[in-house]
Amino acid sequence: MRKNNVFYLGLILILLVFLVRLFQVQILNDDYAARAERNATAAEKLYAPRGYIYDRNGKLMVGNSPAYDLMVSPYLIEELDTFALSNLLGLEDAEIKERLLAAKRYSHFRSSMFMKMLSKKEYTKINSELKRFAGFHVQKRILRYYPKKGGANVVGFIGEVNTDYIRSYPEYSMGDLVGKSGIDKSYEQALKGTQGKRFYTVDHRNRKLGNWKDGAFDELPTPGVDLVSSIDLDLQLYGEKLMHGKRGSIVAIEPESGEILAMITSPNYDPNDLVGRIRSQNYTALYYDSINKPLFDRGILAEYPPGSPFKLIGALVGLQEGVITPRTTMTCYDGFHYDELHVTCHCKGGSLDLKKAISESCNNYFCSVYQRTVDKGGNSREGLERWSEHVKSFGLGKFLGNDLPTGRRGNIPDTAYYDRFLGYKGWKGVTSVSNGIGQGELVATPIQMANMVAAIANRGYFHTPHIIKRIGDERSIDSNFNVRRHTTVDSIHFPVVVDGMFEVFEYGTARGARIPHITQCGKTGTAQNPHGQDHSIFVSFAPKDNPKIALAVIIENGYWGSRWAAPIASLMTEKYLTDTITRPTLELRMIEGNLHDEYKAQHKAIYGEDSTYIPNF
Repeated sequence: MRKNNVFYLGLILILLVFLVRLFQVQILNDDYAARAERNATAAEKLYAPRGYIYDRNGKLMVGNSPAYDLMVSPYLIEELDTFALSNLLGLEDAEIKERLLAAKRYSHFRSSMFMKMLSKKEYTKINSELKRFAGFHVQKRILRYYPKKGGANVVGFIGEVNTDYIRSYPEYSMGDLVGKSGIDKSYEQALKGTQGKRFYTVDHRNRKLGNWKDGAFDELPTPGVDLVSSIDLDLQLYGEKLMHGKRGSIVAIEPESGEILAMITSPNYDPNDLVGRIRSQNYTALYYDSINKPLFDRGILAEYPPGSPFKLIGALVGLQEGVITPRTTMTCYDGFHYDELHVTCHCKGGSLDLKKAISESCNNYFCSVYQRTVDKGGNSREGLERWSEHVKSFGLGKFLGNDLPTGRRGNIPDTAYYDRFLGYKGWKGVTSVSNGIGQGELVATPIQMANMVAAIANRGYFHTPHIIKRIGDERSIDSNFNVRRHTTVDSIHFPVVVDGMFEVFEYGTARGARIPHITQCGKTGTAQNPHGQDHSIFVSFAPKDNPKIALAVIIENGYWGSRWAAPIASLMTEKYLTDTITRPTLELRMIEGNLHDEYKAQHKAIYGEDSTYIPNF
């Protein structure tokens, strides 16, 4: 009897628990009812505003502006005046019919895109008239807006996702916009925000009957996070002005932090050209411009022989390896000679110590330093391997690991490279002696060269270059950007090289770009170019002590370093450090000067005529 009582008591308890849970589910909690009802609902996407992008001084670089998608629901259309609609929308009558047919194929009852990304002006024009056309309605979305025409390569642009992207990132759907280049691509996750949803009750034909549950389950969009970039917008725009009529790049870095102050590529484009319905047409034109390549960011993608600025690295490696001292002198007789090999030189000749060899850019001196470094100890293979590792410690010949969406590693050859390249292993330092003057098999990107000179400015270390200063109000940047990357050259070897760079402005090849009230340190370069006139190259930093800016300037086919690159670098330096220009004549010459005649001749040599060359940059 007692066992039966226990059994029935347990059964009653289980029944009570079940009834309580049933009461909670059906009476107190309407989640399950909502899920059932949701089967008779339709969701409308609410686009999240993307985060804004500001420069380091709080100036807006990228904002948002409203745009409007014209949607159509074919089941609501009874009689359509296609002639009136074509006049209103600026479309041909046949195109109206074709788009409507495509919408019907998609779904007779569901809304679909009829005309996308109408501007605010276009929307205002059609909005009051749209009520005459049953079945058409407007859905708001957010597009990018660029207050200034510059910095397109830096901020990037956005575009619609495709099926391959959605397959990799299923949180996106067709019609969504995503960063395609620049900061908008690198920081997509922070900028994109979270889309919302608005639910409607629909009938069996998917026709909207009203807001579902009075909007109780609607999800508001969450805006993306604002970013503060490291770019100085005024300096960026000034650099683009100086690069008018020239191909090449300027990269400026703050040495103490690795923050990128400016990253100019030329030719470039107006970022507003890649917004809205005109984007596809304009992008196609830019993409197929194989002559000027405006979409090609030369600052991070173009690879050039570093030329004479690389002599600075050769000197530091030679000092570290002990093959020279600051007092080592060599005599130059029209360049470097070894058997039948002759590397010409344009220095003044005679006896030169290290500082003078830097200021006069003596080829004989640095070819000799390279040969001594590689052949040290009689083992050229080990010598070249040590040389290669030293050079790579300055961030050359490898990806820098920055926050830019693309880049190139450049090339710093090692033992394995020359074994493959030459096809034998008995080579010596003189075999690749042109490396000593920044030619040969060496190539580097402008951002690598700017980082290289930043490491010299810091006397032996650098921070990984990066383009974002702050994410949101409190979120810090990647901690890796705060880590000092030390070179393999001891700090005691840098002062003599820095002094030599100072003398480049005081007595040497860049004295024409000297600024009396700013102590600059730099190195001119002329990089040989097999496809035309040589490139004008210059690297510098300032002030000499406690430097605030380090630059690399490359002007394609610009002859020698002191002709274009050095003056432009000094103007950028003065503009950044003092916010003024004391040499207006030099500034005007750099702004108004161009290399179109050189580029036109190069165009004719490649294509056989010059009528298709357009000097539009």
